[in-house]
Amino acid sequence: MIAPTCDCRKNSRKHGKDKTGQQRYRCRLCGTTWIDMESRPLGHLRLDMAKAEMVLAMLLEGMAINAVVRLTGVSKGAILNLIELVGPRCASLLKERIHHQPVKDVQVDEMWGFVQCKDRTRERLKKGEEVGDAWCFTAIERHSKLLLCYRVGKRGSTDTWEFIDDLREATTGRFQLTTDGFTAYTSSVPLVFGFDVDFAQMVKKFYSPKERYTHKRYSPSAITGIDVTQGCGTPDRDRVCTSHVERGNLSIRMHVRRLTRLTNAFSKKWENHDSMLAIFFAWYNWCRKHMTLKTTPAVAAGLTDHVWSVRELLAEAAGCC
Repeated sequence: MIAPTCDCRKNSRKHGKDKTGQQRYRCRLCGTTWIDMESRPLGHLRLDMAKAEMVLAMLLEGMAINAVVRLTGVSKGAILNLIELVGPRCASLLKERIHHQPVKDVQVDEMWGFVQCKDRTRERLKKGEEVGDAWCFTAIERHSKLLLCYRVGKRGSTDTWEFIDDLREATTGRFQLTTDGFTAYTSSVPLVFGFDVDFAQMVKKFYSPKERYTHKRYSPSAITGIDVTQGCGTPDRDRVCTSHVERGNLSIRMHVRRLTRLTNAFSKKWENHDSMLAIFFAWYNWCRKHMTLKTTPAVAAGLTDHVWSVRELLAEAAGCC
């Protein structure tokens, strides 16, 4: 337990360790024994750091929760509690460390996912907005591959505006911004940035075959052309590109099992979906070496001088909560 009073904290001494190796204390006045939760990266969870590190490493390499349960012996409830604890901390770490970051070329895209059921099923069953389609907005710096910010929400004007506002807080200076043809960017980007950005949109044209049952095609059609639309500022047409952020979307789907298509590993709760994405983005920035950079995006962007381990990420995220 946490020290019940300040007197217990002042008049305590070491009293052995618990089964997970955490230091216990005992009050000399009342005899109460306690553990300093504030010094524990995992807080109240009864899970040792080595197990937690192994569980997160497996989840971040694309394994499903039930598979991690079978391989590690950690209960499903403990894994979900770990995700719910670490996720908000990683989200705070991203906002605190990536703030007014100098950038040159930013690409933005949104990636589809769902929680519990898809929107057409949610409307049929008359469920609330906490389930259904869950779009993940991401912004990546082209050169450092740093993921600047993200937002999980609906593909509408409200979440788009809030995402662009998060991007404004995460960056500084004038830079070039490229998005896809989503219409909500047309109004939100100029108004949020105040025309202090070189903004362009890339609209892709797809071939629509007239064969039977085309509505059941799962793979996208072939691209027949690309239109570049100038939003505001003076964007360089040679740098208008969304290939890097789209390649990042592939990495997300490969590493986060709940976003892998055509599986039953999809998210059942919105909070868990958001938390797992926050953990992945923090791990992607500070722990995972990029194959092109040969180091992590955080090192390439100057946010740190070394590659973090998962244990170090847990400790740093605990300090940001």
